[in-house]
Amino acid sequence: MILTTTDSIEGHKIENYLGIITGVSTNIKTSFSFKTEKNKSLYQNFINEAKEEAFQYLKTNATNLNANAVVGITIDIETSPNSYFFVSITGTAVKVV
Repeated sequence: MILTTTDSIEGHKIENYLGIITGVSTNIKTSFSFKTEKNKSLYQNFINEAKEEAFQYLKTNATNLNANAVVGITIDIETSPNSYFFVSITGTAVKVV
């Protein structure tokens, strides 16, 4: 599976646009004080895990459409005052040759 933020893939031709897809991580509640490097590192790990989870959902959704690539990927990280955050990744599922 090819994943890219660009709208084309060098050396490949987009044969079919299959639809816009999204991968969203589950909400995670955290409570952090950024006074220590350890807490900063923990927060970064939570963000990275949520991002990876969202990418896995995105790839699953692309595979369900018989896509072999996703183009135009954007990543959005949302937070709330209650220390909830989630990651949403959106792109266009395509078939490339």
